[in-house]
Amino acid sequence: MAKLILKDIKKIYPNSNDQKKKKKKAEAADEENKVNLQITEEGVVAVQKFNLEVEDKEFIVLVGPSGCGKSTTLRMIAGLEEISSGEMYIGEKLVNDVAPKDRDIAMVFQSYALYPHMTVYENMAFPLKLRKYPKEEIDRCVREAAEILDITQYLERKPKALSGGQRQRVAIGRAIVREPKVLLMDEPLSNLDAKLRNQMRSEIIKLRQKINTTFIYVTHDQTEAMTLGDRIVIMKDGFIQQIGTPQEVFDHPQNLFVAGFIGMPQMNFFQAKLTKEDGAYYVVLDTLKVKLTEDKQAALKAADVPAQNITLGVRPNHITLNDGTNAVSGTVDVCEMMGSEVHLHVSALGRDVIVIVPTVDIQGHHNDVFALGTKVNLTFGGNVCHVFDAEGKNLIK
Repeated sequence: MAKLILKDIKKIYPNSNDQKKKKKKAEAADEENKVNLQITEEGVVAVQKFNLEVEDKEFIVLVGPSGCGKSTTLRMIAGLEEISSGEMYIGEKLVNDVAPKDRDIAMVFQSYALYPHMTVYENMAFPLKLRKYPKEEIDRCVREAAEILDITQYLERKPKALSGGQRQRVAIGRAIVREPKVLLMDEPLSNLDAKLRNQMRSEIIKLRQKINTTFIYVTHDQTEAMTLGDRIVIMKDGFIQQIGTPQEVFDHPQNLFVAGFIGMPQMNFFQAKLTKEDGAYYVVLDTLKVKLTEDKQAALKAADVPAQNITLGVRPNHITLNDGTNAVSGTVDVCEMMGSEVHLHVSALGRDVIVIVPTVDIQGHHNDVFALGTKVNLTFGGNVCHVFDAEGKNLIK
């Protein structure tokens, strides 16, 4: 198969006349706003300084909010968008100027993009017919792909007679039938309902074990990213924010954006203080004082981090309730029963704090009912603290 290398990839959409007028107005704004708009003399910058090496047969997920540049990056890999600057290699070959049909890449679109007048068999056979494969070879490849995807029984049907999940399987089958070097998937499950999405996620995991192909998958759904990817590339405003395994980006987010984007419900953030007493680091949040664990102490000492105001991040499932000893008090505003756990929205320190409480705690007590206005005391340990500086960068690497 193939290793994929992207070096300093950049995509600029040239300014139209209307955009040039907006550019002139933007020049009157302050420098910070101009940077956020990513408007240059050349045009609007959609992707900047994108560097990534994808190993052969690796499953990479590009994830981020709408407009972050992930689909544009995928389309540049496919050859559907021109690369403004930078270099892209598939294997050892520079492919910047190689036509899409000659890149040995297949793509699965969000909208399935099946031919309505063709049967499932004909849809899947179509890319092989274009390449003038022998009829026997086409039949073998189509039936093998159909067997992998469990759609053999639908080969004579037309797309209109299939469900959304079945159509997506056909679209995937059409993509894998010629065994491409790289398989690109652009939010392929976003049109499916929740149950089908869960089912198709497991099917894609099984699929990557059966075919020797490099996967690059685009989604805005962090659940898909966390469950599918060998590594995740988190993007914002055209820039890569962090690259790592799902566990790495969850446990060690490099900045506030990654910390807030990865994890559901979202991480809680507090304005707190990092203090240093007798050579040890503590975080102080109102009446709560927590000593950081030895590994975090070592990281802060190695970087000689001074005492300072910080943004403290704590995930909802890491906050616990106690009797008020070394804790922050709050009031329950909303109680959401989620089956095995209860999601509490607590008003504390002038903000909404989300706390996840097991329905049955380790003492066997049931926590299924928290009436509106219930007073609770929140605490957490030093092992679950994510410490960020004023610029939003994680102080603990």
